[in-house]
Amino acid sequence: MKLDKIETFVVGNPPPRHGGRYFIFLRLTTACGITGVGEIYNATFGPDLCAAMAHDVFERQFAGQDPHHIEKLWRRTYGAGFTMRPDVTVMGVLSGLEMACWDIIGKAADQPVYQLLGGKVNERLRSYTYLYPEAGDVYPDPDAPNVYNDPDMAAEVAVKAVEDGFTAVKFDPAGPYTIYDGHQPRLEDLDRSEQFCKRIREAVGTRADLLFGTHGQFTVSGAKRMARRLEAYDPLWFEEPLPPENPADMAEVARFTSIPVAAGERLCTKHEFARMLEAGAASILQMNLGRVGGLLEAKKIAALAETRSAQIAPHLYCGPVVAAANIQIATCSPNFLILESIGKFDGPFMDFLTTPITWEDGYIIPPTAPGLGIELNDAVIAATPYEGTELHLTLETEPCVP
Repeated sequence: MKLDKIETFVVGNPPPRHGGRYFIFLRLTTACGITGVGEIYNATFGPDLCAAMAHDVFERQFAGQDPHHIEKLWRRTYGAGFTMRPDVTVMGVLSGLEMACWDIIGKAADQPVYQLLGGKVNERLRSYTYLYPEAGDVYPDPDAPNVYNDPDMAAEVAVKAVEDGFTAVKFDPAGPYTIYDGHQPRLEDLDRSEQFCKRIREAVGTRADLLFGTHGQFTVSGAKRMARRLEAYDPLWFEEPLPPENPADMAEVARFTSIPVAAGERLCTKHEFARMLEAGAASILQMNLGRVGGLLEAKKIAALAETRSAQIAPHLYCGPVVAAANIQIATCSPNFLILESIGKFDGPFMDFLTTPITWEDGYIIPPTAPGLGIELNDAVIAATPYEGTELHLTLETEPCVP
């Protein structure tokens, strides 16, 4: 079996755009006609350039190779150009290509990928959702009450999510995040964050865990101030309270608070996660399968986490192909905690696939189809090109001033 062809697709995510402005999909085809799909989670450069990078890497490292040789293909790409270090752009491209190889391997074996990575451990996968505005609202007026700035409105949406079946909800009311972080939280950010936790906890009681999201915007002392405000409401986690560069600083926050620290959406490879584990910076690892280095790398990270009594909670702020890969790794990992979902996987987000993701009463049911268990919807993809110029996700460019 030899890899023969690559196709890439840059698609615009339609309103309400949960998961980002666009997605970068790819499809590999073998000389014998088996196809596999992948997704690149790369927000550093424009998506068309990232797709061109995938073509370049495929022609240099993957074309004519056996897709079963994951370790060799991974090393060829990781070591190309005398790098041998976690490069977020290279790893995004490699993740998508590696993911597609696993899809091919599973189809050739007529087995889901999780069966080839240790077998099914979890019959169903607990999931959580962000608290989003009402359907149809893309980005609400920041000056008007909405679920991002109004604790009472957020509590109402949280109750609806619990009634739908979710047993955990995530929200991130902690204020702006900028290219100049970390910063001290403003008093209004501290007050708003505490009120969100208070109102949502009062509304859902013990029916759901609270997942407090931040975006790495605080200093060590600022994160401590925030954590102290939140502890009374017993969140399941305090997400990425500091920028990701220094695990030792995040470890100081983790030692300070009783709230488990979750982190890792911006990290690549086992090496960066190993440093975080060695420092004691986080006990819940949020690898994104479209950035971390692919499925086998994620399995290695999950194994590292086991040695430190840490759990995995795969992150999803991208498209449905990464969602499918996340499901595969969660199914075969004994230290899986919870999966991020985009709502109930029933909106326009899913139109890019011809196959559904099965969500039932707060849980995702692992697929039994071979490979990743999904296929791209070529007609929808062709009709939905990304025509914008903005990156997938951006930080504010002015400092946060009290």
